[in-house]
Amino acid sequence: MKRVTPERDVHELRKGLESRTSILPPARRVSIRATVIDDIGCEWHVPEGCEDAPIILYLHGGAFVMGSPATHRRLVSHIARAAGMRALVPDYRLAPEHRFPAALEDSLKMYRHLRSRQDDAKLIIGGDSAGGNLSAATLLALRDAGEELPVACFLMSPWLDMTAAGESLQTRATSDPWFRPEHVAPTAAKVFSAFERRNPLVSPIFADASNLPPILIHVGDHEILLSDSTRLADNIRQAGGDVELRVWDGMWHVFQFFVGQMPESDRSIKEIGHFLRSKVGDLTAQERAA
Repeated sequence: MKRVTPERDVHELRKGLESRTSILPPARRVSIRATVIDDIGCEWHVPEGCEDAPIILYLHGGAFVMGSPATHRRLVSHIARAAGMRALVPDYRLAPEHRFPAALEDSLKMYRHLRSRQDDAKLIIGGDSAGGNLSAATLLALRDAGEELPVACFLMSPWLDMTAAGESLQTRATSDPWFRPEHVAPTAAKVFSAFERRNPLVSPIFADASNLPPILIHVGDHEILLSDSTRLADNIRQAGGDVELRVWDGMWHVFQFFVGQMPESDRSIKEIGHFLRSKVGDLTAQERAA
């Protein structure tokens, strides 16, 4: 697979990602249903027997410039099945056609739609990479607006620092198979202006981390974005919050994409499902003891 670099044409990147991932089959016994909500195309992932289950708002990754519900269909369907929950995946607006705050506006619109129509439902938010950033930014925007928050959040290899200041950009530079440190800032420039990059809604690593719901973070030890996750976890702990950080030895950025092909990917998704079920109260006593 070609490396993701800022010099590559966005349309080439999108086409390549779609061609490699959209053909992968979803998890068995998970129904995929296309819909449109407030002019945003979305996909519902509904595991068998979960028509009225709690809801995951899943925000896909792709450096804010690529990705879609189709590219993440296999990954999200496995998470939905592991959690025993429905998942909604919006096709939020991408840069450079739609720069900040377009994606955040779309995420907030989806969350508020779900909240207004599912008053009694327990909502979860989560995502990978840029979608992890967007999940964290959505939490911050909701908290600062005084709105009801999701019951929990999960982040996979979140990209949280658009200033490219994390130490792992150097300490993991030779071990990351996908990214190079010198590409992070130019990629961020496709989405955010220079003066925006320390905005907590752009780089959640600089946010006040107080009064957030329980958060689970899974990240690979070999990725240059590792310190984005470790710094966020430290910030949450210092603010007295509830965070669980899982660093996977030898793993790379969003290794969960290889679900069904690598035991680490399968275990990560199983652990995410266990975490989410524990937060909505759907674990049996036996499962809690496991």
